[in-house]
Amino acid sequence: MSQRTKIKALLQSGQTGFETTVKGWVRTFRNNQFIALNDGSTNNNLQIVVDFENTDPALLKRLTTGAAISVTGQVVASLGKGQKVEVKAASIEILGDSDPEKFPLQPKKHSLEFLREIAHLRFRTNTFGAVFRVRNTLAFAVHQFFQERGFVYLNTPIITASDAEGAGETFHVTNFDLNNIPKTAEGEVDYKEDFFGKATNLTVSGQLEGELGAMALSDIYTFGPTFRAENSNTTRHLAEFWMIEPEMAFYDLEDNANLAEELLKYVIKEALEKNAEDLEFLAQRLAEEEKQKPQQERSEMTLLEKLKFCLDNDFERLTYTEAIDILKNSSQNKKKKFNYLIESWGADLQSEHERYLVEKHFKKPVILTDYPAEIKAFYMRQNEPDAEGRKTVRAMDILFPGIGEMVGGSQREERLDKLEQRMDEMGIPKEELDWYLDTRRFGTCPHAGFGLGFERLVQFVTGMGNIRDVIPFPRFPKNAEF
Repeated sequence: MSQRTKIKALLQSGQTGFETTVKGWVRTFRNNQFIALNDGSTNNNLQIVVDFENTDPALLKRLTTGAAISVTGQVVASLGKGQKVEVKAASIEILGDSDPEKFPLQPKKHSLEFLREIAHLRFRTNTFGAVFRVRNTLAFAVHQFFQERGFVYLNTPIITASDAEGAGETFHVTNFDLNNIPKTAEGEVDYKEDFFGKATNLTVSGQLEGELGAMALSDIYTFGPTFRAENSNTTRHLAEFWMIEPEMAFYDLEDNANLAEELLKYVIKEALEKNAEDLEFLAQRLAEEEKQKPQQERSEMTLLEKLKFCLDNDFERLTYTEAIDILKNSSQNKKKKFNYLIESWGADLQSEHERYLVEKHFKKPVILTDYPAEIKAFYMRQNEPDAEGRKTVRAMDILFPGIGEMVGGSQREERLDKLEQRMDEMGIPKEELDWYLDTRRFGTCPHAGFGLGFERLVQFVTGMGNIRDVIPFPRFPKNAEF
């Protein structure tokens, strides 16, 4: 059964004059003579030439779009345009029929909205074939990057009792019969009766557990699914997404920023080298899409220019305070063109501000550091207050063109007294995180880490406008299909 040549290998080698077997799905069958066959290894189809005069007419009728077939024949130089080689079919076997009246993917242009409704079949289109091959390369490159640098891949729990961000937007995990939930005498849910004996949820981040690993293994990374029960029906949010979260002992904020910049450049370079054809196709797709937009909304760069732009530039580094001054004095702000005007220090930067800094002001990726403590999480290392008494933390965000924040991270607060004080200020119960505080009690050291939303990275590299189109089976409010 496995004796077959992949179409990508056949087209790349360009060799002729031998017999081979190829298997795949029919994209088109025209003039009763030419089959365009695709097996998912590449967006390029292989042309199969059928000797229709000597082929059973009943078989010819079954060569419909979507049918799976096996073809054995001679590889010959192609006379037609668009391909160097083709296969002259000696035998064709139908492995699986596809009813042309019912198969929803006919050879025409389908909208991304329509394809989202049939996500189980959208892999068979050129766009999604390209997206998921690029996603595969990026995932492998992430592991490769960290493995080459001696990091330990750590699997942090998916079911946890902690809400790392303190945001409260979690999915609860229980094995209670929801029609008969045990209650305490006070009428509250009695979690002691639940499977884990306490309230648990799906993880929003592996960071806190990752820090435990870094405090023994020095350099670790996690790469796994995370979950947010945020009721956001936008092109930027998913309820289930994948996160890359390294944690490094003996790192400060600058080491952290250097590693994140290195990682981003490494994985983008891998995709450009390994998926050149797919990215070329996705760049053309994006260019077509951009033409439909009003002039002022179009990107100044093509997809490939945007990717090379991130490789060719050292990321600009500046503090939040410097960024606020730039934004406050920008013509966009003065002419009230921002949806959220920057009036004073302490404002939480929106995507439009981040993109302005990257695309208009510096014209390169930006690393912003030292954010106000008020708008950041409890575990970030506190700086000394500035001359004006403003409190900041050693946080960093990496901002990319077209997408805004790509990476969020910080140097972690390693001083027990400062960390406990911050938890008290923010109302985070210390007894629930006693295990986390132990890392500060026994052999604490400076350490840092960051989080990179994998789908956001895939979105940037593929140029897809909607994050639901870069994960195989998207999960969002009112949708858990497949």
